[in-house]
Amino acid sequence: MKATNENPILESERLASLTSWDANWAGLKVVVAGLGVSGFSAADTLIELGARVLVVDGKDDAGNRDKEQTLRIIGAADVLLGEGAMDALPTVDGEKADLVITSPGLRPTLGVLADAAAQGVQIWGDVELAWRLRERAGRTTAPWLCITGTNGKTTTVGMLESILQTAGHKAIAVGNVGTPILDALRDPVDYDFFAVELSSFQLHWTHSMSPLASVVLNVAEDHVDWHEGYDNYLADKARIYENTQVACVFNADAPETITMVEEADVIEGARAIGFWVNTPSVSMLGVIDGLLVDRAFLDDRKTQALEIGAVEDTGQLPTRHTVENALAASALARAAGVSPDQIREGLRAFEPGDHRIQLVANTHGVLWVNDSKATNPHAANASLASFKPVIWIAGGLSKGVEYDQLVKDHAQRLKAVIAIGTDHDGLLAALKTHAPEMPVYNITQSARETGIDITDGSWAMQQAIAKAHELSEQDDTVLMAPAAASMDQFVSYADRGNAFIDAVANLVEEINGQ
Repeated sequence: MKATNENPILESERLASLTSWDANWAGLKVVVAGLGVSGFSAADTLIELGARVLVVDGKDDAGNRDKEQTLRIIGAADVLLGEGAMDALPTVDGEKADLVITSPGLRPTLGVLADAAAQGVQIWGDVELAWRLRERAGRTTAPWLCITGTNGKTTTVGMLESILQTAGHKAIAVGNVGTPILDALRDPVDYDFFAVELSSFQLHWTHSMSPLASVVLNVAEDHVDWHEGYDNYLADKARIYENTQVACVFNADAPETITMVEEADVIEGARAIGFWVNTPSVSMLGVIDGLLVDRAFLDDRKTQALEIGAVEDTGQLPTRHTVENALAASALARAAGVSPDQIREGLRAFEPGDHRIQLVANTHGVLWVNDSKATNPHAANASLASFKPVIWIAGGLSKGVEYDQLVKDHAQRLKAVIAIGTDHDGLLAALKTHAPEMPVYNITQSARETGIDITDGSWAMQQAIAKAHELSEQDDTVLMAPAAASMDQFVSYADRGNAFIDAVANLVEEINGQ
């Protein structure tokens, strides 16, 4: 790691001075691109600070019109909605904008953002804005503990929040997890810590953040089209380590994260802390005889280790993935001064969200597991590695990903595959190549043959569950880990997961009634 105390980003003298809530934001001409949750929060905050704010969004629907009305009432300079609203950078009160705040998912090539870059107008995300507003006279400045990764972010930030709160701290999970960080900053509660989940999109637009501790949980090809290449995706993920103050936490089983830490510009004294599910070396957290242990945050780490808890403390269905998440959360908490005993109690108190390796039922000795949040092969890999034998329900909107390695790695675990979704040709091709003898049941093909709408996700899931029940025997696991997005047949991964839960519930009721 390289030490630095400097921000290499060049910006105007006015913007450089905006490093606290109490700085002079009045009259700053700002264009806010996107009127989603984070965009509305940014506009609302900046208007409160006295900036002249113009908001643009390409959608002119009822929800955005309601937000437009609210923003105009509280003092927005203007709100532009609908076709063409985001094609170019508009003026604010007839003058060139000083700053653009973008919603994280908007591509840098979008007209308004590309135009801003061409005109030399700096672009921030809501996270960058929040970092600059974190200090406020008369208020506690909460340190940030930051988490990113291709998979596991939401679980890890939830674990960290639970650990911090169980330890007696006022802490909240913010960022990509759902609560805009700007809303937390304006909350009257004086928080001790922010547990910050960050996507690669958010990190792309973040320049000056300096976390107390940070982690990249893992990386795999995802959102490569948005980032215009895997190397760019990795570079944006690596931003989380920049200016870290105490601990850069990395996954020792993910070499890319080690490289990120080695190349990061950090605050003098920041340490590199590894984690994995094996026996930990010095300055690592790991697992020994079913116990989570710390060999990083103690004085005599060469000869001793501190017990944090047991693998069973990490959840109802402890898997390699959940143990890694728990170790990462523990490392961040230790960097924040939380004791091992408090971490153990926090892990035990954590209630995981739905749709991530969620045990739904246990019928006639068969586990039914919902991992609808496994929207790419990397996420599905974690759950497939945790069970055997598996009847795998998979498929959906593949986004052009490759399935060869996933199938090759887990073919021996699979008993059968039930394909749902409308875009599973890549999955079927990988199965044909690497598991040619594998029984594959194509629910989508059945829909076509019977005249059913192939986008009817509810029907598809009911058929998949019925087939899985027909195939299953004692000690099998029926795992719905689609390795694909859901929008071809469902509103969201949560909608898909709920369809699985409902179909399994109907099956259990039917079995119990027999």
